[in-house]
Amino acid sequence: MNWYAKIYSYCERGGDPSFWAEPLNAISNGAFIIAGLVAAYQLARQPAAHRAVFEWLLVLLVIVIGVGSFLFHTYATPWAVLADTIPISLFMLAYLGYALFRFVGLPWYLVIVALAGFYWSIDLARGITCSNELLPVTQAAGKRCFNGTLGYTPAFAALLIVGAILALMRHPAALYLLSAAAVFLLSMTFRTLDIELCALTRLDGRPLGTHFLWHIFNAVVLYLLLLGALRANRQA
Repeated sequence: MNWYAKIYSYCERGGDPSFWAEPLNAISNGAFIIAGLVAAYQLARQPAAHRAVFEWLLVLLVIVIGVGSFLFHTYATPWAVLADTIPISLFMLAYLGYALFRFVGLPWYLVIVALAGFYWSIDLARGITCSNELLPVTQAAGKRCFNGTLGYTPAFAALLIVGAILALMRHPAALYLLSAAAVFLLSMTFRTLDIELCALTRLDGRPLGTHFLWHIFNAVVLYLLLLGALRANRQA
């Protein structure tokens, strides 16, 4: 594998290999860093008894997500893909495990089983192929089915399912997870339509796309999840 080959996945970059070919996609990652720093400030202000190492880890992962995604949308190489996707995968697994253990109250061995099933579902979702008759979105533009967004549908389903379980339990974290699911559905829509709307989203002749909105709304999603971790435990 050529670790320095250029990857052209999003509307804003087009066929431009330069570092700043995706200014909106790159700079919008600052939203993750802001979300993480605000959450870190809130966590630091909590009494020592309410601070947990795992909650600090979740906050740190959100900041690292912003840095990794910035690297991908500037360098756009296979090694930068890893910098982008590994922190995201770690956060999804870490938060799901945290929610199932801390909020739902599952024993650790069932949490491990659930995480294994979640990881398998992501791999399955990423392998779904589009049919021109049934799922034409993005394929018509010569890109991946749903622009790769189908790989995130298990995370959306997990938010809904765990949020619904917590609602039935009347757990205060339910509101945060279900709100995050609603915002995540919006952000997935913008990610999917990035290529489809490329010709309609231009400024001074430059393509913009909608991928930067995926970053901004996902920062809101992650902040809501962090708030659930920081606040709900004190209220439960």
